[in-house]
Order: sequence, then C-alpha cells, then structure tokens
Amino acid sequence: MAHLGVGIGWRPEIADAVDRLPGLDWVEVVAENVCPGHLPEALLRLRERGVRLVPHGVSLGLGGADRPDPAKLAALGERAVALGAPLVTEHIAFVRSSWPALEAGHLLPVPRTRDALDVLCENVRIAQDALPVPLALENIAALFSWPGEEMTEGRFLTELVERTGVRLLIDVANLHTNRVNRGEDPLAVLDAIPLEALAYVHVAGGVERGGVWHDTHAQPVPPVVLDLLAELRSRVDPPGVLLERDDDFPPEPELAAEVAAIRSVVTAGPAVPAAPRAAAAGAEGLRAAPDEAARTRLGLDQAALLSALVAGTPVPEGFDRQRIGVQSRALAAKRADVVARLAPELPGILGGGQPYRAAFLAYAKGRPMTAGYRRDALDFAEHLLIQDLPADPAARRRLTAWWRDRAGARPPRRVVRWARALVGRAA
Repeated sequence: MAHLGVGIGWRPEIADAVDRLPGLDWVEVVAENVCPGHLPEALLRLRERGVRLVPHGVSLGLGGADRPDPAKLAALGERAVALGAPLVTEHIAFVRSSWPALEAGHLLPVPRTRDALDVLCENVRIAQDALPVPLALENIAALFSWPGEEMTEGRFLTELVERTGVRLLIDVANLHTNRVNRGEDPLAVLDAIPLEALAYVHVAGGVERGGVWHDTHAQPVPPVVLDLLAELRSRVDPPGVLLERDDDFPPEPELAAEVAAIRSVVTAGPAVPAAPRAAAAGAEGLRAAPDEAARTRLGLDQAALLSALVAGTPVPEGFDRQRIGVQSRALAAKRADVVARLAPELPGILGGGQPYRAAFLAYAKGRPMTAGYRRDALDFAEHLLIQDLPADPAARRRLTAWWRDRAGARPPRRVVRWARALVGRAA
C-alpha cells in the first residue's frame, strides 16, 4: 500500500483551514460530492503542492443484495482518475433495497452470515474488476445488531480479505461505537483481522445519549478513540491515518490541534509489524459465487428491515425494537438535515429551522426516500403544496416558485392527491 501519512477529511466548509494545516500529507474527499470535470480550486491547489487526494464513496451499497450499479462504479472510477488517487474506498454496508425500492440515506450494517458474506464477496470482485485503482472497505458504526449472526466481526472481515484480496479501512471510532452499542470487543477485532491488508485508518468523534453512541463526526475525538488508535499502532505501522469531521466545525486552531494529537499517537514509539498471513485454505477460502437464492434471501431480509426503518412497517422478528426505533428517528433526522443543506431556501420559506424540521419529519413518516436527497427535497415541497401548505399565502407562493424552478412543471393541486389515491386503490 501507498504510504499516505496523516490527513483530514476535506469538506468545503473547512477548505481554507485545511489549506493552512501544517504538515498535511493527504485528504479524503466524499466521492459523490465532487465532479471530475469541475474540481474545487482548493482541491486543485492541494494536489498541485503534492497533497494526495483519495475519493471515499458512500452510495455503492456493496453489502446489499443487488450487484453493484455499473454507473456508480464508473462514476467512482472517474473520480479516482480525476483526483490522481492511489486507491478508492467504500463501506461494508447496505444503503437501499430494490423490492420495494427504498433508500436509507445512511450506511446500515449487513448481517454477518454466510449468505451475506458470499454476496458481499461477489459484489467486491465486481467492483474491483471495474475500478482503475485498488479498493479498500471500511467497517461501519451500527446502532443495532442482526439476529442469527454466524460470525464475529473479526472473522467476517478476515474471510472477506482472504476471499477477495480487498484492503481494509479500519475506523477505530466505529470500533468504539460498536463496543458501546453492540457489546463488541474492539481489541478482539484488531487481533483477528489481517492488518497487512490495512489501507488506512479513520479517527472521529461522537456523542453518547441514553446509552447509545452516535457516530456524529461533529465532536472532538475522545481519548478512548485515541487509545484505540494507539492499540492499533502497537500492532502495525498504519499506512495512513485520517481525521473525519463533518459538522459543527471547530475554529482552525482546534482542528489543527486534533490533527496534531493524532500525529503524536502515530509517531509515538516503534510499531510491531504484523506478520504476513497466509491465504485461507480449503472450502472457506474457495467458496463459489452465491446462487440467486442467497441474494433473494438477503434481499428479503434487508428490505423488511429497511421498510421498518423508513416506512413504518413492523420490525422483523429478532431485532431490538427500541434500537430500531432509535435508528429510524436518526435516519429521519439525517434526511431533514441533508435536505436543509441541499435546499437551504426551504427552512427560510417555512419560517425557520424548527417549523421546517417539524414539517419535514411529519412528511418523512409517510414518505420513505426512494431516489436520493435532491428528489426528496422536491417531493417534500410537492407534499406541502398538495396540502395547500404553508398556510401563509406569501410563503406558499415562494414555495411554488421554488418548486417550479427546479421541477419545471406546474405545482400539484389537491386533485393530484385524490387521483393518486384512486390509482393506489385500483392497483
């Protein structure tokens, strides 16, 4: 693996601060947030001075039951080429279901079962064949566990590496999250996985509320996460370590201090190199691609869970209902936040952040996301207009103009809602 050094997740809100960080070696860019032909000037300046750029995807859903979308793979590859990246990264997660068509808008854990691993391995091989640079996959943070799991996290990751040769992006903050939320031992994971496959490491902050750790990337990195970084560092010299910060960005000196704290852990004392691990032998290392029945079983399980999370259907048997409720509320809150960032006019039209949030969360209860956040913003506006909302005529006119500018059509009326209801009953 390429030696990356110490870096930070690049975000437009902190572009100037990142540009001035002393000794910065590399940055990670959310792949879906950049356009290959129109890279931000701040990123171009970083690249020109030798700072490496790595695209980090969030929408492939390689842990889902469907095979990877060729268009999404091509888009990720284009960004790798445009950024001159030595590798691309994604997540061990599912983000959508096909039947019914639902989008989580967030990374959800895959069950650690043989069916799920077989499907994931084939999806990873498809992605590796399509991408122009090596692929690394990240362990995710989770609020809940799947019932009936057949493997530990360490065994699941190890077999994934042995069967595909994929690299690992180990997020030590996610290991801490899963310790709090799922009772998993992070040191057992570090001891079990093939650290020679390590591509780089994520470090981030979060917050605990009501006994649940939320991986927000909006708080300073806590000492317990830095301790896990030190534990990993005692086992292997990581090729790269990166600070993630996505919200509530601190003043520039605080950001620089967090990067410096990470650097001090990485450079403290000699590392014990990981011994090369032999490839798996026998049946487990040579398992064939999954049959369609495995994909179908996984798809049904994931669709039932996702429908409970975003569409209010009953929680599948075996899941912790309280935790599923926490996850469901978190997904709706994230939808509201992302739509407000993509369409900042909406809170203004609706009278501020609180009225906007209340209206959006009421809408989200009955309208799961099916086509991404930009479509979600338009659907939310349409939902309000169908109900002759907002009540203030001037605000309604503003919302009508906003919707028309983006949808290119006449805004819907009440008759549209009645027609849709009739069509639904006829179906």
